[in-house]
Amino acid sequence: MKAREMRDMTVDELLEKERELSLELFNLRFQLATSQLENPMRLPLTRKNLARAKTLLVEKSASGERKE
Repeated sequence: MKAREMRDMTVDELLEKERELSLELFNLRFQLATSQLENPMRLPLTRKNLARAKTLLVEKSASGERKE
């Protein structure tokens, strides 16, 4: 997902996206540990997207945007 698309999301949508990405990262790490990971490039991509979501949440909270 591109940063431009994530910037258009609301705070609630970003929080939900962060939860989804955290769960996906957990599942990918679990698959890696059990040697069932089919596409290893999804790990860094998921990490980057999670970092984007967290960064945008911090930016929006610093700018005063509320969850409303």
